[in-house]
Parts: sequence; structure tokens; C-alpha cells
Amino acid sequence: MLVFFVIIGVSFGVMASRLTGFVSDYLYEQRIREDSLSLERLATTVAPLFQSAASDALNETLQSSGAELGGRLMVLDRDGKVQFDSYARLMGVRLDIPEVLTVLGGDAPSAYGIHPLGENSVLSDSAAYASYCAARLTGTRGTLGILLYVSTVTEMMQSLSDVHRQMMMIAGAAGFAAILAAIIFSHILTKPIQSLTRTIQSMGKGDLSVRARVSGSGEIRNLAMAYNTMAEQLEQLDQSRNQFVSNASHELKTPMTTMKILLENVLYQPDMPQDLRQEFLQDMNHEIDRLTDIVSDLLTLTRMDAGNTKMQWETIDLPMLVQDTIHLLDPAAEQRRQSIVLSSPGSLSLTADGAKLSQVLYNLIENAMKYSPDGEKILIRLSQSGKDAVIAVEDHGVGIAPEDQVHVFERFYRVDKARSRETGGNGLGLSIVRQLVLLHHGEITLTSELGKGSTFTVRLPLHQEGEITA
Repeated sequence: MLVFFVIIGVSFGVMASRLTGFVSDYLYEQRIREDSLSLERLATTVAPLFQSAASDALNETLQSSGAELGGRLMVLDRDGKVQFDSYARLMGVRLDIPEVLTVLGGDAPSAYGIHPLGENSVLSDSAAYASYCAARLTGTRGTLGILLYVSTVTEMMQSLSDVHRQMMMIAGAAGFAAILAAIIFSHILTKPIQSLTRTIQSMGKGDLSVRARVSGSGEIRNLAMAYNTMAEQLEQLDQSRNQFVSNASHELKTPMTTMKILLENVLYQPDMPQDLRQEFLQDMNHEIDRLTDIVSDLLTLTRMDAGNTKMQWETIDLPMLVQDTIHLLDPAAEQRRQSIVLSSPGSLSLTADGAKLSQVLYNLIENAMKYSPDGEKILIRLSQSGKDAVIAVEDHGVGIAPEDQVHVFERFYRVDKARSRETGGNGLGLSIVRQLVLLHHGEITLTSELGKGSTFTVRLPLHQEGEITA
């Protein structure tokens, strides 16, 4: 901005200089036109008098015309010598003035010029600038000589100088005001940017809680608000990352600790009864399976986070896919005397990745079975809403408290940690379900009431835009 206003100030100076030049050119041209026309008209009167040697009449004409024009009139012969002078001072003097030489040389019928004068002024000792206007005197024998008109232009030059000085002063004042305004406005405009820069530097040093001060309007305000939004997201992401690392470490440490205790009992009790040893080994095998499931789920989430999950799009018969998933879970349901009931409109097809959608259904139905009492019913409802297929998995279990519902899709989050470990949950199943639903460009929601059960609802587009249907 400072550079911008400096350029404006310089532009004022250049404009003032150019404007002064235009004014000077206009005044010069006007003076030349007026003097030339006056002298050419007078030359037609003087030429016959000079040719006929009418000295008295010529002197009278020169003096009266000179007084009228406000200058000095001289008649020069073809050699440039003064023959008549309204001031009667330079009689017989040869004038080697450029304008006289130009006309005598035949280059032009008239010539005009302005020159500074010294001590030998043809006007007066006080004159600083003089204009010379020469016009050819033509008679019956051709060129008779030169009629020279000399007048002072000191006032005009002084006026031009005053105009130029005033214009430059105005330009200087405007430039100074522009620079001063640039300093003030640049400080006002850069202050929030400097504050935002310091905030970003603080965040770069690891302080993700710092926020930019939102003030003013326009782009700076929008920038500060955008930064605060980004900082808040980064802080939440960092907190989630720390929580994830803590939870993952805890979940991985728990089965390993259990296995170490069991293994130490087997190692340091060689006389342990065979049936107890067998039980310990089975428990260790169970913990290994649990550890393998956690690692497998973590790898699955990592691949989805990295965007490395490839989707195999195909046309899926949704009721048939649900029936196949129920068939896989029937043995576990029978052990708990639970029934899985499907409510379907009949035919409902959509474009999806069959394996991944099956995993979504399996996790949701298995989750409903785990948190429902023995003998309860799991209800699965399929329907179509506009351009979406809707899958609702409803259980009649313990339900989820409102404060816990917003966290159920977070990794390692478990509403009832003790019960989750009893049922073998690691808090990653619903996170995987949500990621898989997002890969299908869908959404998953939860409605739950304590003591009455929960319903997970998945909405998936029937047709995936831009995807090839197999």
C-alpha cells in the first residue's frame, strides 16, 4: 500500500509538470498567433512607406503602432541593418537575431522566438525575456527588408513560473498526504494480519488452543474466521489423535497383559492340573484372537483414512444380502434364543460394494445382538425413500444415554466398558461401519432411549453417480 500511494504521489508530480507544459504551450501559441497576425497586417502598411522612403510617415506609423502594441518596432534592410526604430536607439546597427536571419534567408515569410535578455537588451535594462517577431516587407521590387517587433514577455514567463511552482507545491502536498495516508492505512490494515501471523506462529510452535482476534470486516475478518475454524478442527483432530493413541495403547495392552499373566502361571506352575492348564491356554488363545481383531480393525480404519480402499461397485439385491448376513448370525442368535426378523418391501436393488455393505450389516446386527437381552427380537426394516435405500436395525436392549449417543461412532468409545469387554467389543466396530457408509456416499444415524433399545438407520443412494454398474 505504501508503494501504491508513493506511485500516486509521483503521478501527481508528473501530471502537474505535464499540465504546466500544456499551459505554457497554449500561451506561447496564443502569443505567437496574436503577434504574427498584428505584425503581418502592419507590414502591408509599412512596406509602401519604406519603399517610397517616406521617413516621417514611417516613423510616425512605427511609434503609434509600437505604443498600441506595447512593444518596439524596427525596420531592417535586406542586410539586417536597422533603418527605422520606434525607440530611435539602434539606427544603423546590424541585428544578427535568428528570427531576422530566418526571414532574410527566405526560409519563411515570418519567424517568432522568445529569448532571455542580458545587459544589451533591445527593450530595457529591466527586461528579462523578450519575444522577437519578424515579418518580411515585400514591395514591387521583391523583398525590401524586415519588420521586427520586440516585446517583453517577462510577465508571461513569470506567470508560467508561478503556475509551475504552485502546481509542484500542490503535487508535493498531495504526494506527502498520499504517503502519510499510506502509512496510516497500511498500519490499520496490516495490524490484524500481523496479529494473525503471530497467532499462526504460536500454533506452529504447538499451541493449538490459540485463536485469532476477529474484528473489522471484509477479507481480513473472513481470513481470521477461517483460521479459527481450521485451528479448532486441528485442535479437535489432535485431541482425537491423542485419545486414539491412548485408547489403542490401552486396548492392545489389556490382552497382552492378560496373556502374560496366564503364560507366567503356566510356566511357573509345572505341576498345574491339566484341565486348568488347558483352560489357561484357551484363554490365551481367546486373547490372541481379540488382539488380532483389534489390529485387523485398526488396519482397516487406517486404509480407509488414507483413501486406499477400492470399491467394487455392482448391483446388489438388498433383501437377499440381508438374508445371507442373517444366515451367518443365526447360530449365535440361537444360542441366546434371539430371533432376527426382516421386514422388506420385496424387491430393492442398489449400486454398492457387496462385501463392504455385508460388513456394515454384519456389524450392526451383531452389535444389536450383543446389547439385547436373551430371548429378545432384532428387527431389520428395509425401505425406499426417494432415491435412497433405507436400512434400519432395531434392538430392544438397554439403550444409549443422550450424552453418549454423539460419541458412539468414535474409535474405541464404549458406552459400558465392562459389558463391552464381556461381549468382546473393542469400540471399533461402529467406526468401521460409519466409514464404510461414507464410502458408499451415505449416512448413518442413531436414535435410542434408555431401557427401550436403539435403532441404527443407514441411508444409501440407490445409484452411485459416475460409477459403473456391474
